[in-house]
Parts: sequence; structure tokens; C-alpha cells
Amino acid sequence: MATYKELSAADVKTSKSVLNQLIDIVQADISSSNTRQKYQVFVTGGIGPGVTSSLHQTIYDQDFTLQTANPLFDMTVGLYVSGASVTGSQTGEDVNGKLLFPSNSLMMREKINIYRQFAQLLKGDSGEKFFSPPNNTDSDNRIDDALFIAYKRLFARDKIKRETFAMRFYTSASATDIGEDGSLSKQTGRDNLARGTISGSMIITDLGSATNQTQVSFGGEVGALVDANDTNNKVGLVYYDQGIAVLNLKRVLSGSQRVSGTIDSMQAAASINGYSVPAGKTIIGARKAAAGPAQSDRTATAYGNPNATFIPDFVVSASIDNIINHVAEVRFQSGSALTAMTFQNQTNINSTLIFCRASADEFNYSANPTFTNSSDDRLVVIEPTEETTQRTFTFPTAIGLYDANDNLLAVSKLSRPVEKNDEKDITFRVRLDF
Repeated sequence: MATYKELSAADVKTSKSVLNQLIDIVQADISSSNTRQKYQVFVTGGIGPGVTSSLHQTIYDQDFTLQTANPLFDMTVGLYVSGASVTGSQTGEDVNGKLLFPSNSLMMREKINIYRQFAQLLKGDSGEKFFSPPNNTDSDNRIDDALFIAYKRLFARDKIKRETFAMRFYTSASATDIGEDGSLSKQTGRDNLARGTISGSMIITDLGSATNQTQVSFGGEVGALVDANDTNNKVGLVYYDQGIAVLNLKRVLSGSQRVSGTIDSMQAAASINGYSVPAGKTIIGARKAAAGPAQSDRTATAYGNPNATFIPDFVVSASIDNIINHVAEVRFQSGSALTAMTFQNQTNINSTLIFCRASADEFNYSANPTFTNSSDDRLVVIEPTEETTQRTFTFPTAIGLYDANDNLLAVSKLSRPVEKNDEKDITFRVRLDF
């Protein structure tokens, strides 16, 4: 008959351990249109077919239409309501306090709301702003134009390990094809919104965050992201517990670089210098060869100016999809085997250790009915002897854990049977991880 042994408090211990896993995201996963899923939930009216756009895009490790695809992270952009990009383009407020913007801007209120949502999540107040480094609130360190990268739980796990985060980001786009007179090249695909460059890359890392740069905020531990070649250049933040990186677009992009290309807009079909622009599109960074606006006019319409720049012109005039497409395709490049991002995640393992102790005179009998003969007075042995008694022994293969009412709660299997006899004290350690 089976016997039970009650566990004491001394037989149960708890412990904590950490498991780290290296995550490596290649450039092709980010730049390919097949691995970026869009959610076109924003729709405009107006001239032309209107504009549809996502509020964020999800990057997968392969074609997102496949069932085996795993989401890596979400990417979106946000603008601080009192930042230069917003105040410089804002035209006023209506009677309800809603911000008003010119027709050549796009999704400005959505970009502001995204910034507020991340501020609520990470700082506990939607009206807060991000600073890098987080302990320096000088206006020069404020992140007004933000790129948010939120890693999925599958890869970030419980948190990102400090001083393991690194990212390759291209600060420069290709030289524009806009002439000094403001004319746009007629060669299709020759704009720097869709054409990358092999120079101007920056390695962004959280070097030094394990010391005085790491702080604990509403969103958990946060560290500053820096340029690996100049650690005094703080370019963003990484929230380790949340698995979220916040990049300051003004410091990771050559914001003053001239921009040229086609973006979504509420425009009818047009022709600029012989370059046909379909309905619903506009040319940013180009103007009519004659009778165009003054070069000091930084608007980005079909009659824009050749002095348009990435910040503020592009981030104000482009939709969120346009901005993310440019960042993913140009700023992360398209190398199939080159690393774009890497970090180590951290999984916290809580363990309960249960020590099941069997003294010399315990558990030497089996509950199997074939263990003894029909009279239950002798062991059934393979090779009988002349002796009238038989030394008892067993080979335990599993350990059952029961509650106070003898209900089986868990079974622990041994990797191999272990002999137990009256000459051995054995302790089996059962480990429960969660």
C-alpha cells in the first residue's frame, strides 16, 4: 500500500533566477514591405481620393501573411504639442480648444495624441514630455519629434537587459535631385524619401546605463540612448521594463537635410516641371520653376519649395505611414544579413524547490500488487533463494505531490530509476518554475 510523507516548511524553498536571450533583428525584416503590416484606420476627405494611413506599423520576422510569422515590434511617430514642429505649423484653436493646422499638414492631431499616449504609459501623465538623458530637463534635451519602437512581449520578455541594446541607424538620406533653381529631376525613383545611402550610419546604444544614467520612473527602469561614437550625444531613451525605445528624430536624422519625394496628400492631379503627380499625392521639396512661393516659405504642397527639410517639413506634411515607410526603408537600409537592432532580453524565473527526503526505512516497498506473493508475506523475486526473508528495495521513477486531502497535484518524473533500499537515505529535489 502506498504511503505518504508530509512535507515540512524546511523542505520547501523559493529562489529567483534570470534567463537571458540574444535578440537579433536584421535590416531586411524592417525594410521589406512584406514584413510590415499596416492598419489603415485613418481616412481623410477632401480633394482627390483622400489619404488613408495607419497609426502604427507592426514589423514581423517574415511575410506577415504567413501563420508562422512572429511580430517583432511596433513603430510609430509622435510630436510634442509645444514642440517647434507643432507650434510652427499651428494656425490656432477652435472654440472647443482643438488645434488647427493648415491643409498642407497631415495627421498632426494624431501625432500629438500618440506622443501623449506614450507619455501616459511611460511617465504616468499624458501632458509630460520626454528628455534624454531622463534626469536632465533642459529644453535642449527635450524630445519633441519622437520615433517610438515598442518591442513585443515574445522578444522583450520581462525586460531588456541593460547595456545590451544597440541599433544601426542611418542619419543621412541620399542627396536630393532638386536643382538650385528648384526643379525636380524627372527620373522616377530618384528622390531621397525612398532611396537610401551607404554612409552616415550611427550606432545607437545604451552604453553607460548600468551606472548613473539608469533611473526608475513610472514606466520602470529607463536609460539614455547615446551615439556610440560620441556618448555625450544623447539621442533617445530605452524603457527596459516596458521594452520601448524612444528616439529623438532631431538627433538621429539630419533634420536640416533637404528632402524630395512624393507623399500622400489631399491634392488633385498636377504636373510640376513636366513631372506628373497623380491625385492624392504631392511633391515635397519641389516648386514651380517660375512664380513659385518664396524660398522662405516652408510649406510642402504641390508647389512646395526646394528648401523643404526632414524636420519640420516632412514630419509635418507626411502621413504616419509615409514617415514610417521612409524610416524603415531608408534609415534601416535593406541588408538581408546585416543587423539593424540587437539586445538581450531578460526572463525572471521564480522557482519553488521541494526536497522530498526518504530515510533508510522509508519507501522501500512498492504499491504494485505484484511486489509480494498472494499471501503477502514474501517478496516476489526473479531468482528465489533458500532464505526465508528477502531484503526489500525499490526503483522510484516518479514523485507525486499531494494536497492535505491526498489529491494528486503534480508528478515529477526522474530521468532514470534510482535504487532505494534500507541502506540509503535519498533526497529528491523537485523544482517548479513559473
